[in-house]
Amino acid sequence: MPGLPQGATVLITAGPTYEPIDSVRFIGNRSSGRLGVELARAAHAMGHNVILALGPNTVPAPNFADRLRVERFRSCTDLESLLARLWPEQADVLIMAAAVADYRPKHAEASGKLRRQAEGLTIELEATPDLVAGCVQRRRPGQRIIGFALEPAAQLMASAASKIKRKGLDAIVANSLETMDSDEIHGTLVQADGSSESPGPLSKSMFAAWLVDRVMRV
Repeated sequence: MPGLPQGATVLITAGPTYEPIDSVRFIGNRSSGRLGVELARAAHAMGHNVILALGPNTVPAPNFADRLRVERFRSCTDLESLLARLWPEQADVLIMAAAVADYRPKHAEASGKLRRQAEGLTIELEATPDLVAGCVQRRRPGQRIIGFALEPAAQLMASAASKIKRKGLDAIVANSLETMDSDEIHGTLVQADGSSESPGPLSKSMFAAWLVDRVMRV
């Protein structure tokens, strides 16, 4: 597959989803969105157009005057709607760095606040849609989709290899769970043909620049 030219459009998702329990409470995760924001900075610095879909409670988005559009989401449903609007019509590459919840409350309280009950509370969860798999099904020839796998180190490469085949991705970033909340990332880029490479431990900004370079020129 030839490299993409300068000025291609990169759609990057970043940050967590918050799945509502009621109007006040939610199920979320610890993703800061920092790596996704650094990916947006790196893609912009390389001359590409960037659409950054950014989740709640994340680091601030870049404030570039041109070639950057920021879209916000809160829940998996919000992000699903954004992706339906933006992909595949408005981007050449999708980097799915968002930490989308695997489960959400099946019956959320639409308004108001659930009151404390002495007997406790049971919340029934349902699986969220597989957003990246849906994007794979809609993509056009020549478009690229990069996923992420966050797993314990002992399972990381096996999980990444399984995920890339199961979802039909072009590549996946395998990132050890042990690096969560760290300023560094020790990621490995795994290609659909089974090849892989890693730059070793790097700051998130340096890793983002390395990754965007690899993704855009493969």
